[in-house]
Amino acid sequence: MDQYIGKMLDNRYEILERIGIGGMAVVYKSRDHRLNRLVAVKILKPELANDAEFRRRFHDESQAVAMLSHVNIVSVYDVSHSDGLDYIVMELIDGMTLKQYMQKRGTPLNWREAIHFITQILRALGHAHGRGIVHRDIKPQNILVLRDGSIKVADFGIARLTSAAQATLTQEALGSVHYISPEQAKGSQVDGRSDLYSAGVVLYEMLTGRLPFEGETPVFVAIQHINSIPISPRELNPEIPPMLEAITMKAMAPDPDQRYASAEEMLADLREFRKNPDAACSDRTDGMQEDEEEVEEPTVVVSLSDLTSGEKSVGKEPEPRPRHREQQETRIEQPERRRRVREPEQEEMEEPRRKRRGVPVGLIAVVVILLFVGGIIYFAYTLFSQEAHNQPQGLSVPSLLGYTMEELQADPTIQGEFTVEIGATMFSEYPEGEICDQTPAAGEMIRGGNKVITVTISGGEEGIYMPEVEGQLATTVIDQLQNMDLYVRQERENSTISEGYVIDCTPEPNTKLNRGDTVTIVISDGPEEEPPVTVPRFVGLDIEQVRDQMNSLGLTVGTVSPFYNDEYPKDTVIWQSVDQGTQVEKGTVINFQISDGPAPEPSVEPTEEPSDPIVIPTQDVNVPVGTKEVTVNLSDYSGMVSVRILVGGRQIFDNMVDCSEVQYISRHVTGSGTQTVSIYINNSLVESYPITFN
Repeated sequence: MDQYIGKMLDNRYEILERIGIGGMAVVYKSRDHRLNRLVAVKILKPELANDAEFRRRFHDESQAVAMLSHVNIVSVYDVSHSDGLDYIVMELIDGMTLKQYMQKRGTPLNWREAIHFITQILRALGHAHGRGIVHRDIKPQNILVLRDGSIKVADFGIARLTSAAQATLTQEALGSVHYISPEQAKGSQVDGRSDLYSAGVVLYEMLTGRLPFEGETPVFVAIQHINSIPISPRELNPEIPPMLEAITMKAMAPDPDQRYASAEEMLADLREFRKNPDAACSDRTDGMQEDEEEVEEPTVVVSLSDLTSGEKSVGKEPEPRPRHREQQETRIEQPERRRRVREPEQEEMEEPRRKRRGVPVGLIAVVVILLFVGGIIYFAYTLFSQEAHNQPQGLSVPSLLGYTMEELQADPTIQGEFTVEIGATMFSEYPEGEICDQTPAAGEMIRGGNKVITVTISGGEEGIYMPEVEGQLATTVIDQLQNMDLYVRQERENSTISEGYVIDCTPEPNTKLNRGDTVTIVISDGPEEEPPVTVPRFVGLDIEQVRDQMNSLGLTVGTVSPFYNDEYPKDTVIWQSVDQGTQVEKGTVINFQISDGPAPEPSVEPTEEPSDPIVIPTQDVNVPVGTKEVTVNLSDYSGMVSVRILVGGRQIFDNMVDCSEVQYISRHVTGSGTQTVSIYINNSLVESYPITFN
């Protein structure tokens, strides 16, 4: 079992499983427990951890990639050293390498699909080169294809800043030999044009289905990059448009000065080509080939001494760069070509040699027998193959990428037996109106009756458009716009919209923008604060007049309670819950008490200090009669309150009392037996108790 499985790095990253091995490090699927997400952790190999040079390269990779932030580059989240391990934490990609994709899809790819991939690769390189970083190891094994068809460039294993010291390059050339640039193979100083050469080789491989140079040893392949010119792509695949071939060969020019000066320049030519291809070429719709085990193209170290000796073996005198087909003895067309260029003298020398060779009779017999057995085997193989071929194998989904619906309608053979349904529309590198994605994917085998391909239509080159931001939280909008590489200017205004939300923006939503443009958002400061209202004196005013005045001040009338009152006329305010002169906010609620007119004439007229006590009559003359004092404490009240006192169910007091002037009310009551005293303040019973008259 791997020693790192289950290990926790920095008390944060839990190693779950190994998912890949590179030249310098091992990659593990891990869980970030702090952010609860899956990540990829790349750990420097133990056997290299003590090598200062490899440690330096590993940290160069970490620092280089950490500087990059692009949709087509694998993101780096963290760079750390824990428990003696050097590691970087990266985005975990759900997909396959471009090499695996080509093997599964079957090469060559149609040219529209090849442009789809190379455009994204160039955008990633343009971003890196703009920040002084050269990848130095572009190859299909380092290009990850996601499920949505987008790609991410990975493994900046030997990336380094172009401004850094390059003394180590004088002794060795780094890179994957089949994709290495001539100057990199020589150990010369490299720049972004070296990556463009490698990208050209990747494009060549996608278009033709083969590498431009092959050989038995890395040194032999590297020498061919330096001294040879590859076969023209159109000779291998005539369906490649001439202009696209020219773009590919310019990217692979042996002299860096004859290549594209930048990724943006190559992208510009690809855009022009997509607008008007030189020739109308039908895309290949071959079925998916059987999966092959991916042959990893290793990053190798090629000694300059090997290259030097290899160059000497070619010849000391400088010669014209030979066509690659004349150097590759494994290609079918070569033997005949070599016979055509063989000198007459050489033919004369070899003729006697052939005559001198004798062929033993026994050998001829063995050959005849082998041919006979081989014929039987071939016959059987052909018979069984034909029977197997007649068995239903299903249908291979054709590639519709790059076509328009009009083209499919004009030529139904493109989609074959499949029905095409239109799905969503999305921005992509494909021109507007072309198919940029499909489900199921090209090359899948369909068995059964479901022969429907759902396609996604391209909305054209993806641009930056002003999103809908009105009514959204300002902090969220600012993050969104800044992530789009836009400069955000903020303004604030009062509004009925809640504070902190966007109420307007410039430019208008859906306006196309460029990265770095300035956009303005207006953020609500909430409703404008109203000045406080000074409460006037309402006591003495008619309640309807008070209502009108309250409305004009922006105040709210609360409860209106009537009470008997001898001082103020009926419906006149006799008390207000907020004192005169108090400053309050608009909308404040004020309660009122109004006069209900004089109280009904009581049978016993209450007085402040009655000369005679109130008599509670009794029918039993034998019960002793006495006098008691009933007292009400108003010290806990303020303002005007209504007070009502009952003794034995008979009312002895009912009136409004100003508590700021009167704190106690006392009444003498004459009665007999035991009676109950009930005290009401503001129509609420606040006290009840018995008294006994002696």
